[in-house]
Order: sequence, then structure tokens, then C-alpha cells
Amino acid sequence: MISGLCCLAGQVDEKIKEFAPIYRKQYSLAYLSQIRDEFEQRKEEHTQFLKQRASPEPGKVLYEENVHCFDDSRRWKVRYIVIRATYILECYESYKTFLKGSAPLHRLIPTGGSILTTEEKYMEMIDQLHLAYVQEDFAPPVVGMPGQFPVYLRLPYRRDFYFCFQDENSQVEFISILSDCVRHQNKDFLKKTTCEVKAFLKAIQLYGQKKGQYESWDMLVGSDVRVLANLFMEDLMPYLEKELQPCLKSKRADKRRVWFATVEAAYFLLQEHLLERISTLKQECQEMVKQQEVIMRSDMDQITSSRAFLEGKLRAMVTEPATKYCTEQVQPYLPAILEEVMGPISLGFIEARDLSEINDGIQYICFCFSLKALFKMSKANLQSCYEKVNGLADHVQELQQPFNYCIKGLVDSTQIDLKQLMENIEYTFELLVRKALEDPSVSLSMAMQKASNRVLKQFDYDSSTVRKRILQEALINITLPSIKKHLAPSFKEELPKFEQYIFADYSNFINVENVYEDIIQQILEKDVSMGMSHDHRKASTHCLCKNVTDIRVISKHKALD
Repeated sequence: MISGLCCLAGQVDEKIKEFAPIYRKQYSLAYLSQIRDEFEQRKEEHTQFLKQRASPEPGKVLYEENVHCFDDSRRWKVRYIVIRATYILECYESYKTFLKGSAPLHRLIPTGGSILTTEEKYMEMIDQLHLAYVQEDFAPPVVGMPGQFPVYLRLPYRRDFYFCFQDENSQVEFISILSDCVRHQNKDFLKKTTCEVKAFLKAIQLYGQKKGQYESWDMLVGSDVRVLANLFMEDLMPYLEKELQPCLKSKRADKRRVWFATVEAAYFLLQEHLLERISTLKQECQEMVKQQEVIMRSDMDQITSSRAFLEGKLRAMVTEPATKYCTEQVQPYLPAILEEVMGPISLGFIEARDLSEINDGIQYICFCFSLKALFKMSKANLQSCYEKVNGLADHVQELQQPFNYCIKGLVDSTQIDLKQLMENIEYTFELLVRKALEDPSVSLSMAMQKASNRVLKQFDYDSSTVRKRILQEALINITLPSIKKHLAPSFKEELPKFEQYIFADYSNFINVENVYEDIIQQILEKDVSMGMSHDHRKASTHCLCKNVTDIRVISKHKALD
């Protein structure tokens, strides 16, 4: 089996050889774009009114508690769980070992994780992965659980983790922070605006398209090494099943567990190998752009003109068929897609905006608690906002029919945006109250009421801006792959011919495929903007008015109760 796992390295090296040239080219283009922004003095636009607190220090503890964990011996043991602002779960043997500064037993990075609370749902997910294996006691037995509130964490290509709580509130609190860990581990790296990340995302996209894969991908999560490991594991799984599965030495009842352990070993080996290869590739690219930077800066105008000339040639070929496909196959679906996506997202933002429960009890909080108590109350409502956005998953079937789209990434990024908005509300509210209280004549209740009114107005603007961005990006991400896939048979063989229009000295800074895809996206963006300006205004007005009324009625009933 060891030799079988080692053979993976050779297969991975072959795949890296295919990926590396694409990444190098995209790295040069991303670096050129960075210099162009510097020339044009482009600065990141800050259109929000709410203030944003500085990111917490990585060592800040967000959660710490004694938790029942199911360990490798298949027994429940109490472990001390610590989660810091790095969104990594640290599992210590005990609170004492934590205080002593001992290393944790596990450092869990829950990228791509799925959180479940029933054995039935968990086993359904397991059985979908390996139907060939007989049913067995794979999950922790319900009999003997130290509590009635379990949490199952399913991780792709890795061992799963199991936790148990004696009361529902503890379970809910843990699921909330664990969900944050999954979301941030999924998205934080990919949201960075560095050359490395921009180049990597475009390279992954083009690498997949060369193999005929245009649809969105639910394993585009985590760091660059993790994403590549996920991508390559999909190709390597048939090899593992064919070469390694027959070598497993285990009892029939343990076969599934042994197989998962084998897959995990292959996954970790793959990541170690990729980390070395990707680190080397990045260093090569950094040295490469240092040498290219002189030409980039001195010949920026000529490079821009050369690209514009190429764009004109490509646009003459692409515009008519791309516009025709958008008109016939995309535009008719845009209103329906907008409605499917906007509903759950708007509900999440409406719930975040509805602070009536806090406002109703504001006087009580003023005299009985501190400002922090108010902020904690608003955080308690965030899980409900997340659940509204999770409604997108129920709409995935409607999106799957004309467009094969994975909704998970949209859910994660929307929930992160919601969380950031709520944190901005709290921070801005705190700043305004403290500023107002500098005047001795202003009472705490008066300061809080004025701050609340002002913050809500700022939230309305910021949330509207964020929601519009989310919807526009979603519409493009859902429909763009289908356009590229449709046009590929017609233009895939034609694109290399356009290399002749690129001056040889600038061939490292202009890529035909990038220009071609930019043209297609611009055509689509025009249709999406038109669709949003008409349909979104009608639908959102009706949807928001209706739901604001409904939620406020519900809130008032809760207050009366």
C-alpha cells in the first residue's frame, strides 16, 4: 500500500506540469494589472457608511469549552476545545494541558466541511459516497452517547469528527462557531486580492476548461494547495479504488473505516507534495515578474494598445454569436434566476436589519446590562439570518435545470458578508454612543436611541450596496459558464490564430484566451445590468416590503410574549 501511495507523486507531477505554464502566464497578467492600477492611481473604493473594526489578532480566542469528543479508540472523552480568530479548531487533552502550553492533540482545519446533527442525515451522506460497502456501525453509536445533542462534522477526503452536548444551547453555540470556521476556511484565502490568488483562480478556471469542465465546482475551497489537492483527488480516486482497495486488510465490518483512513493518508501525502511544488512555482513566478517589471513599466502604453488591437479583432468574431446566445438562452432565464436567488438573500438581510427586539428592550438593557450585552443580543440573531440564506439550497434544483451551478460558494460568501455587516453595526453603534456620551447633558438612553436611528440608516445603504453586488455576481457566475461552454466548439480552434496580432515582445503580457473571455463577460454583464434594473426593482420592492412587514409583526408578537 505504501508503494501505491508513493506512486501518486509521479501522477501529481504530471498534472503540475500541465498547470504550471497556465499559472505562470496568469501571474504575469495579474502583476501587470497591479502595475496598471498603480499607474492610473486606482484605489480600492470604500462606499460603506458603517465603520469596520480592525481584524482581530490571530491569537484571539473566540470559543473555549470542555466538549465530549469521539476519539480514535471509538470512545467518548472530554476534551478542551479552543477556537481562535484563525478559525482553526484546537483539541487539547484537558484544560490543564492547555494552560501548560502543551501542543493540541488535533488542529482541525474544517475546509469543505458539512455539519449535521442526526445520525440518519450523516449516514445518508456517507452512503452516497460508498454505496458498495455494507452498512456498519460507522458513526458513533447512539447508545452510550454522553448527551442528546450530537454534532457530526463530515470532511472531504479526511476523517470525520464527532461531538456531543448535554443541552441544546451548547450545541447551537458550537455549531455557530464551527460554521464560521467552515465558511472562513472555505473563502478567506480565495477572497484575497494578491497577484498569487488572482493568478491561481484564473489558472484553475482555464485548467478546468481545457479538460471541458466549465461548470461551477463545489470543492473550490481553501488555500491554493487545498484546491489543487481537491482537484487532483477527483482524478486519483479511481486509481486508489482500483489499486489500493483490494490491498486493504481488515474485517468486513471495519472496511469502510480503513478505506477512509487510506484516502486520508493519500490526501495528506498529496498536499505535502503539492505544497513543495507550489511553493517552488510561486518563487519562480516572483523572480520572473521582477525581470518583466522593467518592460511592463516602460512599455505600458504600447502593451495596452496592442491588447486593444487584439480585442478589436476578437470582438468582431465573438460579438454576434455571443449576443445571440445571451438573447436566446440567458435573457429569458434571468428574471427567474434573480427571483430564486434574491428571495433567500433578501430575507437574510431583512432579518439582520430588524432590530426591533433589541429596540423594544433598550431601556431595560441600559439599566441592567452593559453595552456589550446589547451587542451580544444582536449576535444571537445572526444564526437566524444564516438560516434564511441557507434557503438558497432549496432553490438549487431550479438553477440546475438550465445551468449546472453549485450554490454552496454563494451561500458561504453571502453569510460572511452578513456577519461583517452585523459586526459593522455593533462597532459603529458603540462608537456613536461613546461619542455622544462625551457630552454630560446626554443620557445613555438618549445616546443609544440616536445612535440606533443613525446606524439603521447607514445599514440600509450598506446592505443595499452589498446585496446588489452579491446578486450581480451571482447572476454572472451562474450563467457565464454556459455561454463559454456553448461557444467553445466554435472558437477553441480559432483562438490560437489570433496570437499573430500580439507583438512578440509583449507575448508574456497579453493572453488571447483572457481577452476572449473578457469580451464574453462584458456582453453578459450588459444583459445582467439591464435585467437587474428592470426586474430587480419590481421584485425587490414587492419582496422587501412584504417581508419587512411580516418580520416586524412577528417581532412585536415575540416582544409581547
